[in-house]
Amino acid sequence: MLNQVVLVGRLTKDPEVNKTDNNKNYSHITLAVPRSFKNINGEYDTDFIDCVLWEGVAKSTSDYCKKGDIVGVKGRIQTDKLEKEDGTKKYYINVIAERVTFLSNNKNQEEI
Repeated sequence: MLNQVVLVGRLTKDPEVNKTDNNKNYSHITLAVPRSFKNINGEYDTDFIDCVLWEGVAKSTSDYCKKGDIVGVKGRIQTDKLEKEDGTKKYYINVIAERVTFLSNNKNQEEI
């Protein structure tokens, strides 16, 4: 069996590193990924995909990326279940990033 996903998209906001109660670094990012086909109106729709980054991957992404940068994410899909007080269950689907590749060219160019 296989649970692997590869995405390329733009960051919707600046990545921020947070810490768990166990002092582990993590970050939640959202990638805007345009679809490869047009909808009925002749426009390209965009999917917004939530990803969770851990430890070094979270820190590096926060240090080197900002909103609008293009990144590649390789990881796996994980489903989490939250049971509410009324007994209903809500399921969340996230991509757990194992690797993030920085694809934008972020050279700081001084104006002359």
